[in-house]
Amino acid sequence: MGMVSFISTIPSLLTLPAPATTSPAISRYPIPSSKICCKIEADNDSEDQFGRRDILKCFGATIGMEIIASSSTFVKEANAADLIQRRQRSEFQSSIKNTLYTAIKVKPTENQYLIPSLLTLALNDVMTYDKPTKSGGPNGSIRFSEEINRPENKGLSAALFLLDDAKKEIDSYSKGGPVSYADLIQLAAQSALKSTFLASAIRKCGGNEEKGNLLYTAYGSNGQWGLFDRQFGRSDAPDVDPKGRVPQWEKASVQEMKDKFTATGFGPRQLAVMSAFLGPDQLATEALLAADPAVAPWVTKYQRSRETVSETDYQVDLITALTKMSSLGQQIDYEAYTYPVQRVDLSKLKL
Repeated sequence: MGMVSFISTIPSLLTLPAPATTSPAISRYPIPSSKICCKIEADNDSEDQFGRRDILKCFGATIGMEIIASSSTFVKEANAADLIQRRQRSEFQSSIKNTLYTAIKVKPTENQYLIPSLLTLALNDVMTYDKPTKSGGPNGSIRFSEEINRPENKGLSAALFLLDDAKKEIDSYSKGGPVSYADLIQLAAQSALKSTFLASAIRKCGGNEEKGNLLYTAYGSNGQWGLFDRQFGRSDAPDVDPKGRVPQWEKASVQEMKDKFTATGFGPRQLAVMSAFLGPDQLATEALLAADPAVAPWVTKYQRSRETVSETDYQVDLITALTKMSSLGQQIDYEAYTYPVQRVDLSKLKL
């Protein structure tokens, strides 16, 4: 009985050992090294059972395996580079947070009163976002004197000066370029919030800082910041954002506040949970918001949550709202602040 080989025309890709038997219609052989061995055999009486599809399947498998084998080195190098960049960004972000924590915590008499202003600064940078045009948002444009001196930003200059000083220090040790104001302003809001969360835990422990720290570590919301931290790589706007996009919170009615939050894709729930961002006196702001029937239930919910040990509902919802707001209109550069690593020539090492 004669044998027909359909793939003998591609010997450069396939290794075809001599058949040991003629009985099976399809024979498979072990793969030597990284090559594919594949042979299709047929009886003379049933040649029509095998066509181009069978050949293409074998041919495709061969090419696929060859590509995988040749690209494995590239994949490993790409993965290694990605891990290095993640580590670089993570280390730089941690250093920024330490700098901001020191600026807020170590000089409490000078800077801790600026916590409400840091929160409002971050919110007002966000609230220039215009949903229809996808313009504005947390792009650091509030750093320009023309914008920081607008009526809605009255009283926020001191908070910006604090960040100016912090930026000088951060840029001095950065290996991957200067930190953007867009990133710095939002990270400062995060640090300010963490300070308020920790201060609340300390108060619940009768002013004992050690016990307060343990309480916040055990029951606090530190584990909820993951997505916020990954949104690191915002770009600074080259110019100011248009006027008239941000309300004067201390003069705005609840309806005007609701309208602004709705225009940016949020609602009464986010308005209530972000009451600390709307002015220096959170309780006074909440008293105003509670007069609105749509916002009042959320105000009550978060006030009750702040009375609990963990403040879970309040802290988690606040972190979630800030995380969403802090990326509006931004294309995050996930390679920002990375830098090339000098390769070590192992051949020159003396053992």
